[in-house]
Amino acid sequence: MSERDLPDGWRVWNDDEGTTILVYRPDVFDTQQFPAPCLPTIRVTQRPPTERKRRAGSNPSGWFVSLRLEPEVRVKSADAGFETRDAAEDGARDLAERFAAGDVDYRGAYQIPREDYLDELDALTGA
Repeated sequence: MSERDLPDGWRVWNDDEGTTILVYRPDVFDTQQFPAPCLPTIRVTQRPPTERKRRAGSNPSGWFVSLRLEPEVRVKSADAGFETRDAAEDGARDLAERFAAGDVDYRGAYQIPREDYLDELDALTGA
């Protein structure tokens, strides 16, 4: 996946055979302005977002896209499954565009909202 295909603010963090990771505004989530663990991350992988690690002997069928705001905070409404990697990468680009435009409801992913952080994230995304 190429960074030039991504909306402003999104960067390719990792891109290998089994996983593509996109991150939002790593220049802001730098431990000084925002905590680094709060870096919004989109993953394209062959395992469902509900599985932490690929199971031994598993035979993946399809590709999955997920969005996390923190390691333990997944925006479940953004989860999507695709038949091919190309389709999943297109889905990830679409999700990145919607996120950057403020069209993803990420506040609902929190059981205990972090209002200051979410307000700042709203300002970054134009929500």
